[in-house]
Amino acid sequence: MYKQEVIRRIFLCCILGLLFPFSLLAQQAVDVTAKADTNSIRIGEQIKLQLTATLTAQQFKDANFKVLFPVLPDSLDHFEVVTRSNLDTLVNQDQHILHQTFTLTSFDSGHWEIPPMRFEVFSGANATPDSAVTLPIGVDVNTVAVDTTKAFKPIKEIKGVAWSIWDYWLYIVIGAAAVLIIGGLIWYLRTRKKTEPVIKTPTVSPYEIAIQELKALKEEKVWQQGDIKQYYTRLTDILRTYFEHQFSIAALEQTSEELLQNIKPVTKLNQQRDKLRSLLAIADLAKFAKLQPTADEHQECMQKAEEILEWTKPKTGAAEETGTDATLEKA
Repeated sequence: MYKQEVIRRIFLCCILGLLFPFSLLAQQAVDVTAKADTNSIRIGEQIKLQLTATLTAQQFKDANFKVLFPVLPDSLDHFEVVTRSNLDTLVNQDQHILHQTFTLTSFDSGHWEIPPMRFEVFSGANATPDSAVTLPIGVDVNTVAVDTTKAFKPIKEIKGVAWSIWDYWLYIVIGAAAVLIIGGLIWYLRTRKKTEPVIKTPTVSPYEIAIQELKALKEEKVWQQGDIKQYYTRLTDILRTYFEHQFSIAALEQTSEELLQNIKPVTKLNQQRDKLRSLLAIADLAKFAKLQPTADEHQECMQKAEEILEWTKPKTGAAEETGTDATLEKA
């Protein structure tokens, strides 16, 4: 009895050893198919070719288990690939079905075969891929039957189609919209011109502004407080600003010598050139050479500035004098 038990156990071990590789192979097997929705078409018609690979739930969850679908070129033997769908997954109980659909067509009449499709199956991270191949699919591509026993029929004349305004509704809408837009722009531009605000010229003349600033400078008693440079800077800036606004001379950007040269074309200013030269000379020495003029010189410079303004102020009701004299004095 003991010997029979030992023999039986040895026999079972042998059987399990033989069946184990086949059980592993069965676990790794993948069912792949290639199906066409028809096996007979006319030239130019289309075929739906569906490729599927069926995996078990264990295979689908295994990160190292992969199935690569065949990559179809744009053109096969006697067939053209029209479209191809993305790879999709269907779940059927404990199975996961991967499928992809291709649309094929053919322009060659005859009996042709869609070639076998090769799937690559990876069962491990570094495992060598196995191949799963489908069977070829036969397709008959038929021509259009022509009855040659009948006579040729004449070409039919072109038939006219009744005119309808609805055939041109898009052009009518575009034209109406263009007319409305153009009309709106014209109306807007016309009304805009009428409602533009009137820009009023300032009522205070450059002469009046300069007189007010000189008065403010005297009232502040700048030189009496010891700020000589500030006094002459403001005094000359008042005159230069007045020259710019009254006679259009860029006086603020010019040196004293340049200013004396550029006032020659202005008759009234040119007549006061000696006073202006004396005032600018003292002002430049006080500002740049730290000269300390006397109190009489301070008051004299203020008086000269007032006299220049009074001499060159525009006449009441007359235009500002900015022209040149026919007989200019030479410096």
